Amino acid sequence: MSDRWLDPAADPRDLSPSRGEQGTVLQYLRNYRLTFELKCQDLDAEQMARRAVPPSTLSLLGLLRHLAQMEHHWTVRVLRGVDTPQLYRTPEDRQADLHGGSADPAVVAEAWATWRQVGAEADAVYAAEDWDRLLDDPGAPEERTEVRDVIVHVLEEYARHVGHADLLRECLDGRTGQ
Repeated sequence: MSDRWLDPAADPRDLSPSRGEQGTVLQYLRNYRLTFELKCQDLDAEQMARRAVPPSTLSLLGLLRHLAQMEHHWTVRVLRGVDTPQLYRTPEDRQADLHGGSADPAVVAEAWATWRQVGAEADAVYAAEDWDRLLDDPGAPEERTEVRDVIVHVLEEYARHVGHADLLRECLDGRTGQ
């Protein structure tokens, strides 16, 4: 188990059975977030920003910023309907979240703080939502967004990018799994 982050008994993820759709989906989301955090554990700013699979511009820092941007977009802009700027995006660079970071420790610390804040704010939105309710949207019923659709999309994004993080981390120092 030398290639693993921690002893399975110390795993912070909740693998206990959950009840109901909302409980199950939110438990999976929390576990994916924790898994992503484990994939980045003990890395310095240079390692977080390193593009470990050339010629790709993908880095763990880019994924971190992308996950924060993605969840902010879906929970604040879509579910809550707040017209606020996208995180880490500019009109000139719609993918600045993925490749706009640098190996500066302050940049990495800011990205972690933003990701954690977005997750906490998203959790509050998810907990407050009636999952069977469609948003009070002025558009036609087929244009309304269902809460479960948003969260399933967020889960899909985390699942995909945790897989990317696993490969990037293995390229950095050989650690895998968990």
